[in-house]
Amino acid sequence: MVQCRMSDKDRYVGKPRTLEANRAQTRMIAMDLESMLPQDHPARAVWAFVERLDLSSLYEKIRAREGVPGRAAHDPRILMSLWLLATLDGVGASRRLERLCQWHLAYQWICGGVNMNYHSLADFYSGSEEILKELLVDCVAVLVDQGLVKLERVAQDGVKVRASAGASSFRTRDRLEELREIARQQVEALAAELDADPGAASRREEAARERAATSRAERIERALEQMPEAEARKKSNNGKKKDQARVSTTDPEARVMKMADGGFRPAYNVHLVTDTGSQVIVGVKVDNQGTDSHAMAPLADQIEEHHQVIPPDWLADGGCSSLKNIDVMNKRGCKVFSPLRQRRRSDRNPSDPCSTDSPAVAEWRARMATEQAKEIYKQRGATSECVNAQARNHGLRQFFVRGGKKVLSHPSLSESRPSTTRVGGLRIENQNPTQRIPSQALSNEPPRKSLILRSTLIAGSSPLHRRETPLTGSG
Repeated sequence: MVQCRMSDKDRYVGKPRTLEANRAQTRMIAMDLESMLPQDHPARAVWAFVERLDLSSLYEKIRAREGVPGRAAHDPRILMSLWLLATLDGVGASRRLERLCQWHLAYQWICGGVNMNYHSLADFYSGSEEILKELLVDCVAVLVDQGLVKLERVAQDGVKVRASAGASSFRTRDRLEELREIARQQVEALAAELDADPGAASRREEAARERAATSRAERIERALEQMPEAEARKKSNNGKKKDQARVSTTDPEARVMKMADGGFRPAYNVHLVTDTGSQVIVGVKVDNQGTDSHAMAPLADQIEEHHQVIPPDWLADGGCSSLKNIDVMNKRGCKVFSPLRQRRRSDRNPSDPCSTDSPAVAEWRARMATEQAKEIYKQRGATSECVNAQARNHGLRQFFVRGGKKVLSHPSLSESRPSTTRVGGLRIENQNPTQRIPSQALSNEPPRKSLILRSTLIAGSSPLHRRETPLTGSG
């Protein structure tokens, strides 16, 4: 038998054979999500955490019941887990979260084959303020019970967050009344057209237009309701009259504030109270006032209501503190550490008592003149400024929802009522979801494979590429 051996020259004569992409080919892909997601992935820890939450109030709102017609509702555990994981990734937009559920393996694993749409995600996010608030309180309570949060010394700070409204949406009272009349006429005209049009398709289009016009009319009404407050805030010495007060027709509760860069934009003021020992956020308040001094007493009330304790030391910058706050906090047994302000007279030392000072204020002046108090106050910058920077890095730059009530859920889930309020610094070790979380799972030193739930909920882009998770094709 004669064997013919091909020479190297003849071997490379033909066309190279390669495996080419055929993207037009329809294929059926079998996916085992459980085995594809790594066991130490944060998504598993998020799901294990949510399984231990009491979400009975969310299940009670579901109208679809066994034996009753109607489409089944999305499981609240899935929705809560998706938003918590999105918070870790700095995703605050429901449309972006919907896209992640389609192509990102971690979000597909949480969905478990359940299709998600942005509308359901947005409705859950904006309508769960109370459960997100309870989530933050419960998380802090667990940390306090485990001794990770002492609540012996806290730091307060405020951060301005851009509202979902443009500067051009602010109108005066006269203009709002004109727009209200225009909107009323539009709603009446569209309602008449809807009754007269016999076409089904046209009726749907007209109904959508009528809903849009009605929504605009309602926003204008809310803007007019907010006008007295805006007029009351208008100062008499700034060269502007009260009739020049303006309110946004997009987000009537937003106010123009001075931002960190010196510019003026529609925004909300997010007040955070952080435990200095653990950098865990223990109190959150969102309002539309440009200053911070008014929030100290309400935040102290909030901490006392939720955790039955008043921190002995309260650190705040000059913008958060006032002489009245010092008196109020002193009656609660709380020492305020805030910098002394320079006197108008250059020959007066800031630590010198005034004739009008109360005993608490005089004590505060003497205390802040000591080196020990100055060293304690330095912890505020290392705590509050760090937490604020982390919130910014996770996307707390602009709200994607409108209205004070909905805005509050941003920092509460950042934030869970939220955040972000934020559930800051909660470490839950990844383990079998069927087991209870033992106290050893919460440690002062975060293990390598642990979840840090940062409740900054919020808007903005997140470095999803940092996660070493393989991505699937379109799901």
